[in-house]
Amino acid sequence: MASKDLMPVRAGFLPLTDAAILIAAREKGFAALEGIDLILHREASWANIRDRLSVGHFQVAHLLAPMPIAAKLGLTPMPLDLIAPMALGLGGNAVTIAKAHMPKIRELLPVGELGAGPAGKALAGLVAARKAAGEPPMTLAVVHPHSGHNYDLRYWLSASGVDPTRDVDIVIVPPPLMADALEAGRIDGFCVGEPWSSVAMARGAGEIITTKSSIWRSSPEKVLGVTGDFHRREPAAVHALLRSLVRAAKWCGDRENFEELSMILGGAPYLDQPPHLVLQALAGRFAYPDGTEVRAPAFFMPYERAATFPWLSHALWFYSQMARWGDAPWSVENARAAQSTFRPDIYRAALSGIAAALPSANAKVEGALDVQLPVGSSQEALVLGPDGFFDGKVFDPDLVEAYVHDQMGGKGV
Repeated sequence: MASKDLMPVRAGFLPLTDAAILIAAREKGFAALEGIDLILHREASWANIRDRLSVGHFQVAHLLAPMPIAAKLGLTPMPLDLIAPMALGLGGNAVTIAKAHMPKIRELLPVGELGAGPAGKALAGLVAARKAAGEPPMTLAVVHPHSGHNYDLRYWLSASGVDPTRDVDIVIVPPPLMADALEAGRIDGFCVGEPWSSVAMARGAGEIITTKSSIWRSSPEKVLGVTGDFHRREPAAVHALLRSLVRAAKWCGDRENFEELSMILGGAPYLDQPPHLVLQALAGRFAYPDGTEVRAPAFFMPYERAATFPWLSHALWFYSQMARWGDAPWSVENARAAQSTFRPDIYRAALSGIAAALPSANAKVEGALDVQLPVGSSQEALVLGPDGFFDGKVFDPDLVEAYVHDQMGGKGV
């Protein structure tokens, strides 16, 4: 189909491996087959993407999962009507600590151990030692206040005995600048999506000590953000785009395609990084300074485990963390508003005519599965889990207020 016969859809993205689905949809022709000319615009920060969505430059975007919720709750500098009718995969982030701190970390955390529990214990020991010595708190960077990085990091620190509001300083650094900031000594560590932890390791600036998939297995990260105006004006185009992205996700999730995908992603228009680093990131393989190569299981999943389904329970968990850390007040009305931004109804409508694994429910108890479990679905067979939090806690989307109350130490919400 000639490009003049396609409907143009402008999408913002950041140079991250979890933009793979959008990039593959364009480069492998999945979008064009659905009549969409997917025009991709690389941006440097999440704030840029948010603001360009707000002023109408983009109709859709590769977006942090909590950002549509923040927009719905009025936490953006300009009014922004967003929905998330699709997720863009599970996992994909890592926590990296500057090399200057690694000797102390390695006293408790051997190379090759990426478990969130042992890593949290090691970092807590370093934080406590610095405090006892009268040294300033460590500065840890995340990519945006309303991000899975921020909420996962805070969850992990708190469960490890580190108060993220007092024991460390958390600052904002755009993903492409993380390795530079670490190398320059401006920060002591960060949580970021790949390939930026691998870039930092390749430069010798720091080492990965744990991953998002260790903190919360099968956890949500990015979504397809769609402006409400675009969905209202062009619902059929949104459906077509979702179908193309699900097909792209399936292609991206096939390990036989990783080498080709790494070549595409590594190109100058996208991540602009060596393909071998991108390939390592896709596979969850990390090369340490001593020559050890460590594999993080289920590090990034673009398709398996219903990775593209916009679970209402994921939206509610992110809202629970917004309430926990004071980003938004708790109320039943806010919880309903947060939940309303994730749109499994649109996802189901778009995919009703193709072979795709559609869960029978729109929400689930998070952290309840210790092993993989076949579940009811339409179309393809579907396996979910494991999806546990590293501390063994469980999130029931029907008990959000009690969950937040418990996390705040019974202080109320």
